[in-house]
Amino acid sequence: MDSKIETRQLSFYYGSHQVLNDVNLKLPENQIIAFIGPSGCGKSTFLRVLNRMNDIIPGARVEGEVLLDEQNIYGPGVDVVELRKKVGMVFQQPNPFPKSIYENVAFGPRVLGMDHKLSLHEVVERSLRAAALWDEVKDNQGKSGLTLSGGQQQRLCIARALATEPEVLLMDEPCSALDPQSTLKIEELMDELKQSYTIVIVTHNMQQAARVSDWTGFLLLGDLVEYGRTTELFSRPQDKRTEDYITGRFG
Repeated sequence: MDSKIETRQLSFYYGSHQVLNDVNLKLPENQIIAFIGPSGCGKSTFLRVLNRMNDIIPGARVEGEVLLDEQNIYGPGVDVVELRKKVGMVFQQPNPFPKSIYENVAFGPRVLGMDHKLSLHEVVERSLRAAALWDEVKDNQGKSGLTLSGGQQQRLCIARALATEPEVLLMDEPCSALDPQSTLKIEELMDELKQSYTIVIVTHNMQQAARVSDWTGFLLLGDLVEYGRTTELFSRPQDKRTEDYITGRFG
């Protein structure tokens, strides 16, 4: 199975505080990879390292390599805007712009220079369809994205991320603010999207990781304790710390 992303001896620091310790792993293409672990273990930091969102934090420092299609994204001359086009991000809290539904989705392509109206219409429709939102909003695209329900807002944010045609979708606890029905829709959507995208998700919900992911990594205090196929990790964990965490003995 081909790797979309690979990390080699990846460590990350906020100033003198080390948050990730020598992480080595391969993220397979067109799979859902979940990262679990207690609060403060480095999950969200790891996710943000994958599209250099930590660059803007004073004192943030990366050691090692992060390879996207075998190219180090921290190498010299890397275009960060181009990188973030390829590696999209969906956050924990739905965060639509205070614009219309249409303009939320069209925003990224416009910034990247796509302003031909027909092409934009096509991109917006395709992205809303891919996010399983088109049928619900197609007749109301002029309405503010803020008028949508929480679950719809999160799918709008997914559509916005898909509009720039990424190859990887990072999702930082995308369902933690949603009700069970909306969570189910997002999980079903992820399963459909992995046909076209590599999806990396951080979740506190171990049942969700077990349900939706193909691979799971367990992070603890910045260390990658265990990483493997989800069915194996949950049924036959190799490390006692993993077993203790997934059985609720700590965390």
